[in-house]
This record gives sequence, C-alpha cells and structure tokens, in this order.
Amino acid sequence: MLLAALSACVGEPARSIRQSAEALVPSAVAADELPEMLNEGSPFYYPESAWNQRIQGNVMLRLHVDASGRPVRDSTTVSRTSGVPALDSAALAGSLKLRFRPARRNGSPLGVSLLFPVHFRHPDGPPFPGDTLRDRPS
Repeated sequence: MLLAALSACVGEPARSIRQSAEALVPSAVAADELPEMLNEGSPFYYPESAWNQRIQGNVMLRLHVDASGRPVRDSTTVSRTSGVPALDSAALAGSLKLRFRPARRNGSPLGVSLLFPVHFRHPDGPPFPGDTLRDRPS
C-alpha cells in the first residue's frame, strides 16, 4: 500500500484546519485554539488497485474531533466524494488514525467539527484540475 498526500498536513496545517472549521461550524470559531494534527506521517494509504490504474481524486471528510483530540468514529462521513469508492473508503479508514491536539476555549479542551480534505495523487498521473504546479515550463 502506498501513502496518499494529505493536503491538510502539507504547508500550514493549523491555517488549513482553521479555514475548514470556520466554514463548517460556529463552535470552532469560538475556540481560542483549533485542533492541530499530531500525526508525523499521513495515515491515509492509496488503495493498490487505484494506484496501479493511476486513479486520482479528492475526498472531503466531515469529522468531529472530541475534547481528547480523537476523531469520533460514528461522526466521520464523506462530505464530498471523489467519485471513486475505493478512495473514499481509504480516506474514511485513515481518518480513524488521525490524532490531534484538541481545540481549546479558555484553556479547556473542546470538541469541534471540521472539514478535512484528503488528496490522492499518483506521481505518474496527469495533473489534477485545481492543483498548483510546482515547476512551470521555461
């Protein structure tokens, strides 16, 4: 199994999580500190069949991070499908391994709901609509 790229942990994770949380739920805006992902690596794995076929996609998960920093299993759903059931299932499975420093309000841990994007990209796949190109042709 191969690792999928996770947009929320690349670049500025706290900023990405804040933007997603603010868009989804007012309780997250009321937090003094939003959740911060603690995973050192991505817990999302590319399904082998999709990898072999160079199938790519974006999955948007809706999850609730409780006051202990763990996603609540029954609250995690696919908010926007990739259109590929194997990628959607891989995103849901990986979400259970996410760990966060919990959101806080007035110093107390707080559960919040947020949107969490997972991007599956194959290095030999074609550019995906909406992706930013790293190197532009000269």
